[in-house]
Order: sequence, then structure tokens, then C-alpha cells
Amino acid sequence: MATFPPYPAHPPTGPAGGALRHAHWWQRKSVRYGALTTLLALSGLVILALVREQTGTEGFLVGLGLAILPVPLLIAAFRWLDRVEPGPWRNLLFCFAWGACAAALIAIVANSFATRWIATATADPSSADTLGATVIAPIVEESAKAAAVLLVFLFRRRDFTGIVDGVVIAGVTATGFAFTENILYLGTAFGTDQLTGDRGIASVTAATFFVRVIMSPFAHPLFTVLTGIGFGIAALSADRHRLRRVLVPLSGLLLAMGMHAVWNGSSTFGEYGFFAVYAAFMVPAFGLLTWLVIWTRQRELRTVREELPAYAVAGWLTPAEPFALSSMRARRIARQYARRHAGRPAARAVAQYEAYATSLAFLRHRGRRGRAGADFVVRERELLHELWARRDVARPALDHAARTTAPPVPVVAAPWPMYGVYGYGQQSAPYPAYNPYQT
Repeated sequence: MATFPPYPAHPPTGPAGGALRHAHWWQRKSVRYGALTTLLALSGLVILALVREQTGTEGFLVGLGLAILPVPLLIAAFRWLDRVEPGPWRNLLFCFAWGACAAALIAIVANSFATRWIATATADPSSADTLGATVIAPIVEESAKAAAVLLVFLFRRRDFTGIVDGVVIAGVTATGFAFTENILYLGTAFGTDQLTGDRGIASVTAATFFVRVIMSPFAHPLFTVLTGIGFGIAALSADRHRLRRVLVPLSGLLLAMGMHAVWNGSSTFGEYGFFAVYAAFMVPAFGLLTWLVIWTRQRELRTVREELPAYAVAGWLTPAEPFALSSMRARRIARQYARRHAGRPAARAVAQYEAYATSLAFLRHRGRRGRAGADFVVRERELLHELWARRDVARPALDHAARTTAPPVPVVAAPWPMYGVYGYGQQSAPYPAYNPYQT
């Protein structure tokens, strides 16, 4: 019969265990989820009506069809970055909905109000439009998008553990915002072409599509990712560093606003201002941030490889599992092995096992550095319980993946001739080196 290390029971509910026995109605998850869903749905309906009013029904449909093209690619890219410790889909769905509905509604209302107020105060509509695009819009839009990152950081703290989480959450939020904004711009451009009779490549719609969808689909995600990196650094900081946990996200937000302002102001830099800003700022920033995120992901895999052996020594994991779980290739092979031999439910269980083991490694890493919260022990128990519940399916798959991906061990011949079993007689073949991942 299988045995495992002693597993402490979960803390009791009620005042003694830290949980509320009789929570107030506004503290219930169902109430909060319902209120948030209602807020996003109402925001979506209002933004739909506003965009359709400005573009017309036909323009709205054209803008929707064109604006949706980059969305799957961007979501897939951010999901790929999050493969080491994938966050729950509900967080991504919330972030995208917030960006597409709530943040877009805030931006449209606030930008319009501010631009009209400046035009009335200065009696110069042209200057008001320029000031609104280069100053007001970056402040309003980046603040509205940052609100989603802040909400996840505060209320989904377990899912927000580092820089990669900040990048993914901020990027998906900005993708939703850009989606709605592109519908508005492309739909308006289509309406202009309908009035002027322009068609094909020479149309305003084609030019808008080229600039916003082909050349710069990553513009809004790039700006907001700076805010996400700030929150990610704050997540890595200890609770006692209160000032850092406030100033670093604020600095990221200010950087996002600054880069957004430079991008919006590129049209005022002359005929080739857009291309100059694109080449001098956007492309290098995109490359630098891509390198940073990939480097951070590799560091996360190294953390898994360094932290999990302690649990293997204690008997919670097999000796081969830390090696397999620290390799994206081995993880993929394990899921494929489980799917091939036991179907999709088994592959899903292996994927969950990999995610829980990664969370366990990150939790231990934070604990060793003094950055774990007061619920460290409870969280560790929960993760170990989830691993043990899936061990029968995951362990054979991970063991197979470890053997498959283990580097070959070279056979080293003895420096002197060996004869027979005891060194005499006929020469025997050299004994192969021991490989712990071979059976």
C-alpha cells in the first residue's frame, strides 16, 4: 500500500482558523463576482453603443472584423510566456474584458470631456486635440488599464508572483483595450472612405489597418507591460518593503504614460516622425522587453530545478521529477505520454501537477528569501495535497519524460586494460556509466 509523509490537516474554519463562519453578504464571492460581471457587462453595452454611434452599423462590423485579427496572436504570445506557471483563464478573461469594456469606456468619456474643456478654455480646437492626444490620453488610458493589474495584484495575490505574471496580465488587458480602440478607428476610417469613394490600398481604411494592425499591434501592450513589470517587481518584494511596493509600480505606470505620449506625439514630429519614433523607441523597447521576459522565464525554470529536490528528499516527489519539471520539453513530453496512454483527462491532470509543482517551488523560494506571507504553511500544505492527489497519473509520465530528455552520459574507458571479470584472461567490455534516469 502506498504511503506518503505525514500530511497536516487543513486549518479549521471559523474564528480559530482565521476564516469567517458568517461572512457579510458583500464578502461572499458570488456577490463580488456578480457585481464585477454586471459592471463589465454594462460597460460593454455602453461602449458598444458609443462606438456604433460614431462608426455606424456597417463601419462597426468592418472595424470589428479587422480589429479581431491580431487578438488571437497576442493572446497566444502572452499565454506562451506564461507556460512555466500558467495563471487561471478567469484572470485573463477578466483582464481582457476590463480592457475592452471598462478601460475603453473610461478613456472615451474622459478623453472627450478633457478635449472639449481645453478647446472651450483656449478657443483653439486644433491645439486641444494635440494636447489631448499627447498628454490627456496617455494619462487616462494607462491609468484605466493599470486598474485591472492593480485589482489582480490585490485580490488574486496567489496568481501574481513575479514579473512574468505582471507582463501577462498587463499585456492581455492592453490587448482588450486596443481591440476596442481599433474597432473605433477602423470603423471611422471606413466611414470616411464611404464618403470620399476611396477603395483598395489608397483608402483610409487600408492605411489605418496597416499602421495599427500590421505595424503596431503590440503598441498598447508594450506601454502597459511597463506597469505590469512594476507590479511584478513589487510582488517579488517582501512585505516589509512597503515603500518599494508602492514606488516601483508607480514608476512603471509613469514610464508607460511617457512612452505612450511619445508614440501619440510622433505625428507632430514632421512627415517622418512616426517612422522615427517607431525605429528609435518602439522596436528597441519591444526587443528589450521580449528578452527580459524570456530571461525571467528561464530563471523561473532554474528556480524549479533548485527548489524541488528538497521535496524529493522528503518523499513528496521522485528523484527524477525536479529535472523533468524544470524543462519545458520534458513537460510537453509528459503531457503527450499521458494523453497517449490514458486520454485527455490524464494529460490535464499532468498539466495541473506541473503547475502546482511550479507554484510550490516559487513558494519555497520566496520563503527562503523571507518574502513569503503569513499563510506560507497553509499554502504549502494545499499544494502538496494537490500533487499527491495526482501522483498516480503524473509520476509515470514525468519519469518517462525524464528518461527521454536526460542527456547521454559518455562511456569512459579505464586507463589500463581489463581482462576477464577479475582482471585476468580475455578482455571484457567497459562497464557503462550509471545514469539515474535509465532503467
